Amino acid sequence: MLVEPLRPTLDGPRVRLRPGETGDIRQLLALLREPSVAAWWNEPPGEAEVADLLAGREHDGVMLAIEVEGAVAGGIQLWEELDPEYRHAGIDVFLGSRWQGYGLGGEAVWLAARYLFEERGHHRLTIDPSAGNARAIRCYERLGFRPVGVLRQYERGPDGQWRDGLLMDMLTGELLRPTPA
Repeated sequence: MLVEPLRPTLDGPRVRLRPGETGDIRQLLALLREPSVAAWWNEPPGEAEVADLLAGREHDGVMLAIEVEGAVAGGIQLWEELDPEYRHAGIDVFLGSRWQGYGLGGEAVWLAARYLFEERGHHRLTIDPSAGNARAIRCYERLGFRPVGVLRQYERGPDGQWRDGLLMDMLTGELLRPTPA
């Protein structure tokens, strides 16, 4: 069983994933409050919760900063289920509106997926966008994620209403290189 923390720095052609720092907290919170992000991420967490996510003290994972040309463009969460009977990993991601639509989110997810498969030894990854988030679903499908099923009334939206989620997964060998959006 792996004991090393999820704290990688991963470099792609345009995107860098790196451990978050205290100085990133306010920028990440500002991005989470942008309408194009908040529509899918709901009420942003507080500073203390973001600090815990960046430090890996929340759940079984960590949030990494997504950097584009030296600027914090978003965050990507990696988590692991380490029980040998159910071992797998998951990803969640957000990108500020300025960086959306350029394939940067796909590159970030691809870097994280490759790391979880190749460095952490997982055989299956999951991601669970809102069923109404067609842009995210298209991005994940281009990388090789496949729909598994609809999670009915999975999460509460910003309007307080329950909305469905789409569970998607990918197995080792199914990861595709990112393509432009």
